[in-house]
Amino acid sequence: MQFKWNYTPPADIQGNAAKDLGEKLGISPILASLLIRRGITTESAAKRFFRPQLADLINPFLMKDMDAAVDRLNDAMGHKERILVYGDYDVDGCTAVALVYKFLRQFYSNIDYYIPDRYDEGYGVSKKGIDFAKETGVKLIIILDCGIKAIDEITYAKEQGIDFIICDHHVPDEVMPPAVAILNPKRPDDTYPFKDLCGCGVGFKFMQAFAKNNNIPFSRLVPLLDFCAVSIAADLVPVVDENRILAFHGLKQLNQNASLGLKAIIDICGLNGRELSMSDIIFKIGPRINASGRMENGKKSVDLLVEREYSLALNQAKHIDEYNEQRKDVDRQMTEEANQIVARLESQKHQSSIVLYDEHWKKGVIGIVASRLTEIYFRPTVVLTRDENLATGSARSVAGFDVYAAIKSCRDLLLNFGGHTYAAGLTMKWADVKEFRERFQAFVEEHIEPEQREAILDIDAVIDFKDITKKLHTDLKRFAPFGPGNSKPLFCTLDVYDFGTSKVVGREQEHIKLELVDSNSNNVMNGIAFGQSASARYIKSKRSFDIAYTIEDNVFKRGAVQLQIEDIRPTEDS
Repeated sequence: MQFKWNYTPPADIQGNAAKDLGEKLGISPILASLLIRRGITTESAAKRFFRPQLADLINPFLMKDMDAAVDRLNDAMGHKERILVYGDYDVDGCTAVALVYKFLRQFYSNIDYYIPDRYDEGYGVSKKGIDFAKETGVKLIIILDCGIKAIDEITYAKEQGIDFIICDHHVPDEVMPPAVAILNPKRPDDTYPFKDLCGCGVGFKFMQAFAKNNNIPFSRLVPLLDFCAVSIAADLVPVVDENRILAFHGLKQLNQNASLGLKAIIDICGLNGRELSMSDIIFKIGPRINASGRMENGKKSVDLLVEREYSLALNQAKHIDEYNEQRKDVDRQMTEEANQIVARLESQKHQSSIVLYDEHWKKGVIGIVASRLTEIYFRPTVVLTRDENLATGSARSVAGFDVYAAIKSCRDLLLNFGGHTYAAGLTMKWADVKEFRERFQAFVEEHIEPEQREAILDIDAVIDFKDITKKLHTDLKRFAPFGPGNSKPLFCTLDVYDFGTSKVVGREQEHIKLELVDSNSNNVMNGIAFGQSASARYIKSKRSFDIAYTIEDNVFKRGAVQLQIEDIRPTEDS
């Protein structure tokens, strides 16, 4: 992939501001400039950023319908009604169900949970799920990470004498379901100050309000924060404001005293004994929780997450790990097939988007394939498969483009759709797929900006190797947890050379292990460039080049750092 580097040098006034802020905080101007680039310009704001406090969480009762939700839950528990906690089959939905169920079962026993089968029931509220609730005597369903568009299903449930409390974060329609309470900060009539909670985050706010109303100490909620960190990382919501507080303390919980189910996954992944980061969740923990719902049934992931016995949790984690291996095999095969289709379709090369469909693709993996294609071709992508006479699919987007709006523009062709800016799901008649593709691509062509079609690296600062000190590396760690809205700081050093010992490594010789020296300080730095062996010949030619990189721990040399090279390009005048 060819990257465009984007770097705006600080104006003099910003440079002075960085110097002043750095002196107040006792950090370097480089670190202070990183804060300013994140909109943090005062000493008090910087202290809140570096030391997120649970006391600064927003009052949950500021969310619309929260009073009604807590009252209905209190009423259900007071009358000993059976409660069902219902959620989506992805990481966000499963962690949300686990969080709410685990918290409430401490105080109430007449409670159960339900995850719909992706293949038998599809996304969201299903009639089968409601019938199960009716048969088991359920009077109240708390639904998490879905439900905001389930008008017909919730109307049907109401006719069966079942109430719903919706906890969702997906964009609602103008008309919403007849639930007793709808908790969703994206409601246009909701003035809740933070709009970007994940589904698990909304569930946490509901439990926070319930605890506050019933004089339950907040400390009883703290052990569940690891679920919030997992969902925030996996669902790729912005790691800012309230999400940053939840992720920061959730990671702390995950590292110090993870719930048994998550601890079992950590052990299966081989991550025990090391400090876990958001990246570990994204690439190791999250995919395993997802794998159960993708390959069979997401309920097995919740079974694991709420398990009380570690030995049982470990066995369940092993089964989920097997699902993940199966998922990876299917994922590789489908991505390869999709790439072959893109290569064959000459017309796709000039399109601003990709819409692919194949009736044999596995429904549970098409979202991953859509993500892969978006990363490879850097275009909004929809991948569809066939389910009898219907086409169901997943959409993924590039930075800055609202794929949900593109799908919504075709809503007259759709039987169901939902999601948010960068990811969405949709269902239509198989016969309408070709028309959908034409209209979706026309919408993208009209609304996408030229820069949104490029892979861009946003450089935070241009530095020399002499600036990379142990203190800088320690201070950079204070910027974590990283994610959308707070990316890991990306640096650039110009005019560097191979020290003479750089070499290609990896099973397929696809990576480069680097030893580099820069022109200004003559300091030598170790680095690794994953998947960039194509640059090896140029590097060994002794000509200078520029690098964009993050600064990481050197896993082979305790206390040392290494550069993780994101891109390499020849120096312009070399």
